[in-house]
Amino acid sequence: MTRLISTLGIVLLFGAFAAAQQSGGPGTQQQGTKPPVQPGQLAPPAQPSAPAPAAQAPPVQTPQPQTGQSQSAPPPPGQAQNSKQRGEARQAIKIRTNLVIIPVTVKNRDGQLIGDLQRDEFRVFCDNVEQQIVFFTSDPYPLSAVVLIDDDLSIKSADQVQKSLSAISGGFGPNDEVAVVTYDQFPNTVSEFSFNNDLLFTQLKRLDLHSHYPGAPVGGPLTSGATANGRSLETGAPTTLGVQQQKQDKDLDDAVYAAGEMLKSRGRDRRKIVFLISDGNNSRTNEHTLDQTLQLLLKSDISVYSISVGHAFMQKESTRLERYATSTGGDTFYAGKDRGLENLYASVTEQARNQYTITFQPQDTDRSKDYHSIEVRVRRPDLDVTARQGYYQSGLH
Repeated sequence: MTRLISTLGIVLLFGAFAAAQQSGGPGTQQQGTKPPVQPGQLAPPAQPSAPAPAAQAPPVQTPQPQTGQSQSAPPPPGQAQNSKQRGEARQAIKIRTNLVIIPVTVKNRDGQLIGDLQRDEFRVFCDNVEQQIVFFTSDPYPLSAVVLIDDDLSIKSADQVQKSLSAISGGFGPNDEVAVVTYDQFPNTVSEFSFNNDLLFTQLKRLDLHSHYPGAPVGGPLTSGATANGRSLETGAPTTLGVQQQKQDKDLDDAVYAAGEMLKSRGRDRRKIVFLISDGNNSRTNEHTLDQTLQLLLKSDISVYSISVGHAFMQKESTRLERYATSTGGDTFYAGKDRGLENLYASVTEQARNQYTITFQPQDTDRSKDYHSIEVRVRRPDLDVTARQGYYQSGLH
């Protein structure tokens, strides 16, 4: 009996132990709970708990060092075709947008610049047809200038210009680019375009101009030799008051053309000018005509500002210098004294920089013609308006 009871107790004990093992199996064991140790066994080493996953930062895209390359997948054929068509459309629009830029100077009757005019006070006519102004500003523009100096003046004129040359640099600022060219029979580039005003001052200071006598004296009425019809019987040269006239071998048209070639590639966001100092004399051996030179200037939006000295100053008549200035929207200045010449240098740059800028797209014009006339008017009375007189259709951008 006693054995039966002991046997039943052992069976009950093992049954309870088995039930406990099933309820605490691997599928339900809590993290960090140690398994029970069997009698006669060493406790197993403590297992480190698995670390919690660290918070991951969002992926950072590293820029590729290759310039102008894209790592993105190529677009589908249909999308690529659409992009190409849009690009061609933009190009076509750019080609058809022919805008004419007009720098405009307005002065009162005393010659003072007027800078308070508004857009609605201007009227623009192309081939006598009024045009709509699409852009207007009175903001000053940086200058791109070629200082073009006559290197074959008379001794007196050359001396006058020589003394005042360094004053030219005072009219240009740090955003202006200036080149210096001299000319007689051929143009000579003294310096290319530079923004360095100190360098410009030095170059002008060191520039040594050439000169000539106004004429070869052949004596007075009693010593000038025999003449007939105003010509020397010995040499055949024309004479005036005993002075043999100087043969003209200066190519003014070619010099202005060369300056235009230098300026034509400068941007339309700059005011492009030829700063011309000359006596206006011109030979008959130029490779480029006046009309060819004006065409280059107008196609490239270049204005000519002339400082007339010597012969041109004394005559004050409609000279070639004035033709260049009026046709391109520039101006002509005359000075007889050294100090007046220096003041005029500053007037040229001030006027060129502070012009009004008007832009229009030609409407109702004869497209079969290349050249078209321009007229700018202001509604305010008693004002003088200076602007280019025309443009070439083939030169529009």
